[in-house]
Amino acid sequence: MSPVRVKVCCISSPDEARLAIAAGASALGLVSAMPSGPGVIAEESIAEIAATIPPGVTSVLLSGLRTADALAAQHRRCRTNAIQLVDAVSFEELARLREALPGIGLIQVIHVRGAEAIDEARMLADSGLVDALLLDSGNPTAAVAELGGTGRVHDWAISRRLVESVVPVPVYLAGGLTPDNVADAVRAVQPFGLDVCSGLRTLGKLDPAKVEAFFNAL
Repeated sequence: MSPVRVKVCCISSPDEARLAIAAGASALGLVSAMPSGPGVIAEESIAEIAATIPPGVTSVLLSGLRTADALAAQHRRCRTNAIQLVDAVSFEELARLREALPGIGLIQVIHVRGAEAIDEARMLADSGLVDALLLDSGNPTAAVAELGGTGRVHDWAISRRLVESVVPVPVYLAGGLTPDNVADAVRAVQPFGLDVCSGLRTLGKLDPAKVEAFFNAL
């Protein structure tokens, strides 16, 4: 077993889901419409794949929507166990989403662009409105918003401070993880879990050799 949980993201088919689960993934990410980045599939495909994922493995809808009504409606179409909010959502909308979808996990992404991410994480942790945080390397304020899947590594020293500041809230680390750097990432950040997309793919497809190498490195 891996010392940390692994969420394999950008799953595009039931076959990719089975491959990731067989390797040891504890969660699978299913990407809905985004302004940029890899892995986007239709909501019908998300629902189809989510229905094949066995108990014990978390299906996660990645969404760039920012209002409770829109997020709840999308979730009802996709029927996953959790939602990963890849853009900032206000506390008011998070509270409304909690009420609308009891029992559905909420994972808020924080894009680590500087030490200010630590304060953002503390406020979210103190709010009690999300179940986990996920640290990524996007840029929501870019001309075309980057909300994940950049393949870039951010400053792990900031991420380590952030993890320590929000205990006991679980924190996933994303951003440029590969079989070559994942062990160093775990040592540096000490996250609850990892999230990986492009680092396990060749020509856009989940690569069995890279998946095996990633889990072996852990």
